[in-house]
Amino acid sequence: MTPRTCLIVDDSRIIRKVARRIVEGLKFEVDEAADGSEALTFCAAVMPDVVLLDWSMPVMDGLTFLRRLRALPGGDRPKVLFCTIETRAERIAEALSAGADDYVMKPFDGEILSSKFAEVGAV
Repeated sequence: MTPRTCLIVDDSRIIRKVARRIVEGLKFEVDEAADGSEALTFCAAVMPDVVLLDWSMPVMDGLTFLRRLRALPGGDRPKVLFCTIETRAERIAEALSAGADDYVMKPFDGEILSSKFAEVGAV
């Protein structure tokens, strides 16, 4: 069986490190990107099974990345979880209508992340 893959997209190295440890614990192979542009280049080459996506990043924000990802060949396949401190319902609705499968509030822990992965059918 091919290992499941997850791309963690966040401009914070610390968040990427914490998320990596949790996601690897869920038996995923993990890659990282520091912004949406880097993530899009990665996805165009190798489409991951799951994308853990930050909202606010330099170069290309999460929402722009998500819309461009969904337009790529096979870009409808990855489960996308928005990781955000954004709590306004209309912003969350915007992310979901742009193609996010769910969202995770920061700060998150292993229990929260694994239950969100289960909810979207990633584990």
